[in-house]
Amino acid sequence: MFEVKEIRETALGENPVIERMSKYNHEQLLFCNDNETGLKAILAVHNTTLGPALGGTRMWNYNNELEALNDVLRLSRGMTYKNSISGLNLGGGKAVIIGDARKQKSEALFRRFGKFVESLGGKYITAEDVGISPQDMTWVNMETNHVVGLPGKSGDPSPVTAYGVYMGMKAAAKVQFGTDSLNGKKVAVQGVGHVGEYLVSHLAKEGAQVYISDIHEDTLKRVAEQYGATVVGLDDIYTVDMDIYAPCALGATVNDTTLGQLNCSIIAGAANNQLADETVHGEIVKDKGIIYVPDFMLNAGGVINCYAEVKGLSAEWAMGKAEEIYNTTLNILDRSSSENIPTYKIANAMAEERIDAIGKVKLPM
Repeated sequence: MFEVKEIRETALGENPVIERMSKYNHEQLLFCNDNETGLKAILAVHNTTLGPALGGTRMWNYNNELEALNDVLRLSRGMTYKNSISGLNLGGGKAVIIGDARKQKSEALFRRFGKFVESLGGKYITAEDVGISPQDMTWVNMETNHVVGLPGKSGDPSPVTAYGVYMGMKAAAKVQFGTDSLNGKKVAVQGVGHVGEYLVSHLAKEGAQVYISDIHEDTLKRVAEQYGATVVGLDDIYTVDMDIYAPCALGATVNDTTLGQLNCSIIAGAANNQLADETVHGEIVKDKGIIYVPDFMLNAGGVINCYAEVKGLSAEWAMGKAEEIYNTTLNILDRSSSENIPTYKIANAMAEERIDAIGKVKLPM
């Protein structure tokens, strides 16, 4: 009786699960648990109007399950917009595995996760994300074919993601500084995992002055030594004298607190959901004269790489498609300026316009 009462109180409490799904119009959530392997995961399918929902799997040591739920809902919605604005015939989905990616991985855990992916019958296609390696996806692939980014195929999508971020950053620089050259520009890169490191490489080659921070000291030291970047503390990254802030770790780092600290002209990074509250902080960055390059458009290189694998397209096609992020960024910034609307609203509208249009095409005659 106690367990039933507890469930009822939770279901009728503030912000129940389906209400949270309704906020962004999600189609489906799948909660996954397996005591034998220790798997605790959530799969979210946001929208499949354009095609099967493609989005990576993230493994993170969330503080609680509600935090994981909020993350997967926001990330999957972002994937729908990302795939749409990139012109891909894919819907949006995402998965999160709750756990420490450095301590709790196993073949059994990922194979069990693969069975859950398979249970959706192709409605969701998974790939790498934060905390996940190509080897992990190989284990998932033992139980389902609905996986991309595998070794020997398109592989690690991080180089394509970083290249797209780099191109969008250059486009923003052209608008803000009158030139797309990043030589001599001060860029603060928060998070130097796979994507962040590739971005640092591009910036260093062009002669940018790069500052970096990361929660993993060993990675931070290696990247600093390899590319000549300056290491700063986790909190100090916000107060660096910089031209460009590039968040490449987790989301919501552009918030009430950091916006009072950031001394930058451009925000352009690879992290998802950089604005803690897009309706609030999207307006604030605009009012401050900071160019915010919408994250789901800017970091689309990874999903472009995965799409190339799904459709049998070449690596050269993927890099060429990622390069188009430069022109898409210019288009968004031009519309934002001419219509006096925050960039996030312009990007959202562009994604929604395509979904609505294709949705009408797919209606039965």
